[in-house]
Amino acid sequence: MPYQFALIGDIGGTNARLALCELATGKVSHARTYACAEYPSLESVIQHYIGESEAEIKQACIAIACPVQGDWISMTNHSWQFSVGTLQSNLGLETFKVINDFTAVSMAIPVLSESDVVKIGPGTAVQGKPIAIYGAGTGLGVAHLLQAGNEWLSLPGEGGHVDFAPGSQEEDRILAELRKAFGRVSAERCLSGQGIVNLYHSLVRADGREPEAYEPKDIVENALEDSQADCKKALELFCVLMGRFAGNLALNMGTFGGVYIAGGVVPRFVEFFLNSGFRAAFEDKGRFNTYLQDIPVFLITHKEPGLLGAGAYLRQSLGLSLSHQ
Repeated sequence: MPYQFALIGDIGGTNARLALCELATGKVSHARTYACAEYPSLESVIQHYIGESEAEIKQACIAIACPVQGDWISMTNHSWQFSVGTLQSNLGLETFKVINDFTAVSMAIPVLSESDVVKIGPGTAVQGKPIAIYGAGTGLGVAHLLQAGNEWLSLPGEGGHVDFAPGSQEEDRILAELRKAFGRVSAERCLSGQGIVNLYHSLVRADGREPEAYEPKDIVENALEDSQADCKKALELFCVLMGRFAGNLALNMGTFGGVYIAGGVVPRFVEFFLNSGFRAAFEDKGRFNTYLQDIPVFLITHKEPGLLGAGAYLRQSLGLSLSHQ
């Protein structure tokens, strides 16, 4: 291996996280987080990071929160746009991979340890079976993962933008309020940081009242403190809808390898989530509830799965093994 370190990145709508990956082992180090709003472009952030790093960088893999199709990248929840080829040339890189952020999170699964996850409910992961990964953050990301021989294949998509499907009369009322605001309602309108706000607004307005001007963190704090009934109800509903959505993913591909929850939202209230209606909603599929009972769900507690997975993706593309570190 001609170079010891590669540059890896996890670029969301709010923050850009950059780090070094030791190519021989996959170890992630020197992680830094930058506010996207403070930089005019992705290139400017990377140049800033490389300028502070003493490592010689010739390989890089950037995971980014948007569809990745062809050379031109345009972020869904931020203004940054760029040409992959031009950015590679400007940075002087020999290898430059740009992948969907949930491709990266999915590629972290093979290199996570048992201490990096919390299991929710029954079921045991079956080796070789499909895996689903999803998570709420600035948006709602989705990917699937398959093992093919000694390689792992990530199947990215835009599953967060499927139609929101209510499962109760209360959720029907929520959908009616959301339609007033958005017209067509996607799952991401409910299952994201802003989605918590949307749920709170819809619950209050469905009751004929006007909501407070809360941010997502306000609603979560009020719910955890049990100081505001509407906020607690909104967060409980968020957990239930996370369960319904996960159950749909599991049905789509028979994910007996497990369903993994990532994203920056749920780790803020892990205990609340574990004690919520999530698992019951996950299994609430009528004639297929027993089918879902055997599928395990894991909450990823690793601090930087996107970075870990970007490193794993790059290392696999260079022909290196993804054995546990």
